[in-house]
Amino acid sequence: MTVSRRMLNILAAVVWHIGGFVLLIKAGTLLLEADSLRPEQNWQWIFVGIALLLGGLKARYLFSRSCRKNLARIEGLDQPRIWQFFRPQFFLLLMLMILTGATLSRLAEGHYQSLIGVGALDLSLAIALLGSSIVFWQQRAFAYAPESRASSLR
Repeated sequence: MTVSRRMLNILAAVVWHIGGFVLLIKAGTLLLEADSLRPEQNWQWIFVGIALLLGGLKARYLFSRSCRKNLARIEGLDQPRIWQFFRPQFFLLLMLMILTGATLSRLAEGHYQSLIGVGALDLSLAIALLGSSIVFWQQRAFAYAPESRASSLR
């Protein structure tokens, strides 16, 4: 079953955005739980600032590059298939990251420092995903008839 490259670009962007929003919500929940355990302390908010900074750096220098490479890879597919919006290795890595994140969150329940650590990690990843998602818009990944975008993706 072949699909358009545009459809693969949309699927890649949707998965990227969903991941960012899910992590943002999860991070907020964990950090608010930490705040409820020790409302007199402000460490969780200091780590929020650090996570925002690190997430922004990851978005700019790491995740944006991955988005561009994936869009270029999709552009180069001869007969795009629905499952090719990411490489197979990405799906395995995604499954591992989800399982690891869920396990860390469960282990952190009720522990102030762990909640802050996992919350800050999730927040930095959320910011990196959402911040780098601008690449999909800059590269006009959703355009109906892209004019030779492959050269601009490199």
